[in-house]
Amino acid sequence: MTTDTHPASSSDIARLERRLKREVAARHEAEAIAERGLRDLFQRQQEIALLESIAVAANEAKCVNDAMARALEAVCRYMHWPLGHLWLIGERRQERCFESTKIWFDIAARDPGCPIQHLRAVTEASEFALGTGLPGQVVASAAPVWIDVAGATKAILLRLDEIVRAGFASLFAFPVMIGSEVVAVLEFFSVERQQPNESLLRLMAQIGTQLGRVIERRRAQDQLVHDALHDPLTQLGNRKLFLDRLQHLLSRALDRPDKDFAVLFVDLDRFKSINDGLGHQYGDQLIIGAARRLSDCLREADTIARDPALADERLVARLGGDEFVILLDSIASAERAVMVAERIMATLAEPFEVAGQRVFVTASVGIALSATGYADVEDILRDADIAMYQAKKNGRARWVIFDRAMQLAALRRLQMEADLRDALAQSQLVLHYQPIVSLHDDRISGFEALLRWQHPVRGLVPPNEFIPVAEEIGLIGQIGAWVLAQACRQLREWQHRFDMRLDMSVNVSAVQFNGDALAGTVHQVLRDTGIVPSTLKLELTESAVMADAEHALVVLAHLKALGVRISLDDFGTGYSSLSYLRRLPIDTLKIDRSFVSQLDRLDDKRQIVDVVLMLAHALGLDVVAEGVETDAEQRLLRDMGSDFVQGYFYYKPLTPDVAALALAAQGVMLAVAGARALG
Repeated sequence: MTTDTHPASSSDIARLERRLKREVAARHEAEAIAERGLRDLFQRQQEIALLESIAVAANEAKCVNDAMARALEAVCRYMHWPLGHLWLIGERRQERCFESTKIWFDIAARDPGCPIQHLRAVTEASEFALGTGLPGQVVASAAPVWIDVAGATKAILLRLDEIVRAGFASLFAFPVMIGSEVVAVLEFFSVERQQPNESLLRLMAQIGTQLGRVIERRRAQDQLVHDALHDPLTQLGNRKLFLDRLQHLLSRALDRPDKDFAVLFVDLDRFKSINDGLGHQYGDQLIIGAARRLSDCLREADTIARDPALADERLVARLGGDEFVILLDSIASAERAVMVAERIMATLAEPFEVAGQRVFVTASVGIALSATGYADVEDILRDADIAMYQAKKNGRARWVIFDRAMQLAALRRLQMEADLRDALAQSQLVLHYQPIVSLHDDRISGFEALLRWQHPVRGLVPPNEFIPVAEEIGLIGQIGAWVLAQACRQLREWQHRFDMRLDMSVNVSAVQFNGDALAGTVHQVLRDTGIVPSTLKLELTESAVMADAEHALVVLAHLKALGVRISLDDFGTGYSSLSYLRRLPIDTLKIDRSFVSQLDRLDDKRQIVDVVLMLAHALGLDVVAEGVETDAEQRLLRDMGSDFVQGYFYYKPLTPDVAALALAAQGVMLAVAGARALG
């Protein structure tokens, strides 16, 4: 068997060759695409690694400058650029401008006389307007800028001569952005002519945005720290900052006793009358003006700027209200502190322009010297405060240096103890009564009994001066029993004469509450006077109740078994636990006057009062707001749902005779109103 074979035609060969060429070309193109893809993937991985390294470095940085220095190094190493520099955007004379920094990345150590070191020195000394030079172009465009040194002029590149002598061929800079604001510029120098591509421009823009977030975050942190350490009204340091700096000097004094310092406690005289007369808004203006004068009148030598650890601080601080403190470092003698005090008093004595009129104030200054010997910052601040009050007692508008002789006040306290032991027997203790008004019908619903001491020499002594003494010397039980009996007898009289619905609130001290005789005393008084137990309300402070909450529950249970009502006084100033508050058998919450004062002006107080009202009503308690002094405060409390109010807007504490007149007048008004309703 035979087969026939035919040679391939030329056309078949040509077709095969064309097919082979196409396959080879396709393979080469695929290989090229794969190679480009791998290069792009590697490039992208490198970019991501750079961004991640900058993010990590920024998070680890101690400050903005540290973060920028790390970013400069990362970019220079990534791009093989030998030199990088940071410009910050600052403000001078209320205009934005460049602030050249000493923050560089230099890949090599340089001799002091080399051209690059000269370029660095010229750069650090340069002052550019925002639209000039390489950094200025970046700010103007808010975008990266590349400059070819060979084609540049001094009009475009102000440091051209220094750059050429340093051997650089091209420059590149990009902005650090917060939103649309340029806050810094990073510039880089290359010895090669490197024109950036789109990928590089995109990468540097990302880095600029990333660093902008660092600055923004640091700004927010700095602001939080500033707010925590400064008074919001005057922007002076606050108590926390002052005590921190005072602690530094006190610690230093232990090692270097020759380094004396002084604390000046400054209080404006008659500020309350000015505040009340002109209003709190203008009182705040006066405080701001006084703070500014205090800062301006203290020369640099009078602040603690000579201590390197505190070189940037101006240690004038506001403690609150009209009280300021000043820290003087490295004073040679007490006379130096006195000179400063006199200069302060003279400065503050100049008239202030407030509310379109001239206002005059004076200042009392207390001085405490570190040479006296202190181990605690609170002690030296306390002694400066004592000296200031002594200056006020001596007639105001003067200074007093604290000395140990002021501890003679302890002797006066001993005298008070002796006098207090005779006060009850000699009928020197009296009760005044402040009406509590119902906001539902503007009726006097009851009274709070307020203890006063009619001293034969000192006159009317308020309870905050002698009650602590009575507690310490063991007289509070006897005095408290007298107050309770006297107040209940007075209530019985007024109930029979005017209104059986009247109730009486009587304060119980923490010592009384923690003793064993309170329930027995209350039971005896109720039996002796015959009043309905529910018309007696015992007022306890948060701190007294919460000092031992479990014990409080036991005592309150005994009192509630007698039928009396319980009021938690000064609510909001203590530390009540809500879980315990629900367990306490109380009937009333009294909102402290500190939250009621300026309630119509301060949102934070209004929010606190609103929460207390909601909490109390949710627990089935009624609420008394103390310290109501203005019509605006009472109207707002009425709208917010307060049940009762108490304060000078309605009544001051009254003697029994005047209180009876108020009840009689109320009866007349109610009778007239009833007649009109019937008519």
